[in-house]
Amino acid sequence: QVQLVESGGGLVQAGGSLRLSCAQSGRTFSSGPKGWFRQAPAKEREFVAAITWNGVRLYYADSVQGRFTISKDNAKNTVFLQMNSLKPEDTAVYYCAAGNSGSVYYARAYAYWGQGTQVTVSS
Repeated sequence: QVQLVESGGGLVQAGGSLRLSCAQSGRTFSSGPKGWFRQAPAKEREFVAAITWNGVRLYYADSVQGRFTISKDNAKNTVFLQMNSLKPEDTAVYYCAAGNSGSVYYARAYAYWGQGTQVTVSS
């Protein structure tokens, strides 16, 4: 069984920064890509970023490209999402995901999810 625990969310003003963390336990961390998704009220869960098992390939949604950076620390079994130049439209619950068996862009391709962390960006 895999457990994912996100942290680092909060309230920030537009233009500010936050760093989200996702700690994994229960299974070999380095295997498979890891992803971040977000879900705003009354909206579907959407892809934010993903990183391959070796950290070589990074994937970003167009809406966050150039502002967000995904990274991982295999020694700490943790994946990070550095979010800069935050906008009110970034407000959402952010989820990390693991156990990918398909496209990194699709939520249904991930088997394991964290409980989510709220990010609120005020204007």
